[in-house]
Amino acid sequence: MVNLLALALLGLGVALALRPERRTLALPLVVLGGVALLLANSLVLVPAGHVGVVFNVFRGVQPRPLGEGVHLVLPLVQQVILYDARVKEVTLSAPHEGERRVDTSIRARSKEGLEIGVDVTVQYRVLAAEAARLHQEVGPGYLETLLIPQIRSKVRDAVGQFGAAELISTQRTALETAVIAGLEATLQAYHIELVSVLLREIRIPEAVAKVIEEKQTAEQQVQIEINRRKQAEIAAERRIIEARAERDAAVLRAEGEARAIELRGRALKAAPEVVQLTFAEKLAPGVQTVFVPSTGNFLLDLRGLGAQGR
Repeated sequence: MVNLLALALLGLGVALALRPERRTLALPLVVLGGVALLLANSLVLVPAGHVGVVFNVFRGVQPRPLGEGVHLVLPLVQQVILYDARVKEVTLSAPHEGERRVDTSIRARSKEGLEIGVDVTVQYRVLAAEAARLHQEVGPGYLETLLIPQIRSKVRDAVGQFGAAELISTQRTALETAVIAGLEATLQAYHIELVSVLLREIRIPEAVAKVIEEKQTAEQQVQIEINRRKQAEIAAERRIIEARAERDAAVLRAEGEARAIELRGRALKAAPEVVQLTFAEKLAPGVQTVFVPSTGNFLLDLRGLGAQGR
């Protein structure tokens, strides 16, 4: 905008200079337009989240980049190249059904040599303090010349360490870790920080996937049968324990009863009157009988006495 205004002032000044009666206004307009044009090319705005790499035509790339804000540079001597230092991402994936775009997914070989398709998203950011070195060594096209080729290479290397069945079951996280380990050091060497690696999808041949699924189903059935057997064994052991407990309780009851009988027998032998009392209790109240203590130990029949009295 400022450049357009400066050029307009210069053009107007030149036009007035061609007319003798207007030459007095031409010089101020030319001077004003030249100053505006000089200022427009001397001030550089670095947006938020960006850094500016300064290239000097006499000394080359300056090691210290410009931070956010407005900066004064030398026109025609210094040139500023902007780099986005915020977190960015690149996705390599196959198009969805009905989607019209180029298939950028990664094709790799598993440990068995099977073709594996991988969709991946990599998040990264340029190290702001080292943007000048990135500009010198790689340049603004680092995404196509460095990042994408390295992602493809590291993913292929990592996939080759695992079998197809492992990749879609237990080793997905291990694959992600292997990709991070291979990619992180490489990008760091080129002044780019790796933020994260996200494996969006892993595809194996359909025939292989079917075989793996059938195998997993069979293994699950075996495990279910093993669990059932264990449950049956546990139930059987529980019943055995309960039977033993019941047996031990019955033995203890029988021993207790036998001990009680033994003690009672001893008591009866020691006191014969207890036998008579017990006998009388069994007869009462239907039979009126009185034990009369004497040396003869006889029974007095009250019913017989009552009949004689009548």
